[in-house]
Amino acid sequence: MGRTDRASRVIAASPATVYDALLDRESVEAWLPPDGMRGRIEQWDPRPGGGFRMVLTYLDPADSPGKSSAATDVVDVGFAALVPPERVVQQAVFEADDPSFAGTMTMTWQLTPTGGGTEVTVTATDVPPGISQADHEAGIASSLANLASYVETSGRQ
Repeated sequence: MGRTDRASRVIAASPATVYDALLDRESVEAWLPPDGMRGRIEQWDPRPGGGFRMVLTYLDPADSPGKSSAATDVVDVGFAALVPPERVVQQAVFEADDPSFAGTMTMTWQLTPTGGGTEVTVTATDVPPGISQADHEAGIASSLANLASYVETSGRQ
């Protein structure tokens, strides 16, 4: 059993709105890349057993060498479970030659209604040892901030 990383944030939107943003290709491409990266989805199949392939490119690769190449992280993500509007469970595998990034990481996005909207808790289990815990938790927090900004400013709350 590998390491577990987590982060959470209250987002001023309904669980249904947040859930929809987790399963819409253009939305995911807009909010998922953490600060310092941009993303491009190459494949998209939003159903249980489906998934997506995302290429994340570092804006300044000198500070953050990629897992898949000097400037990129490529990740294949499968949808293990979709429970609208409560939970999305993803299984992520990085494309990397370095064995410290090998294995399947499970990311669970739990959506809990709150008085102020939705508390989104992301729990990543079996995190590959090559991913720094501090960097990973900061990246998850950055993606959550991007998600909040995306749904809160879209007018679809």
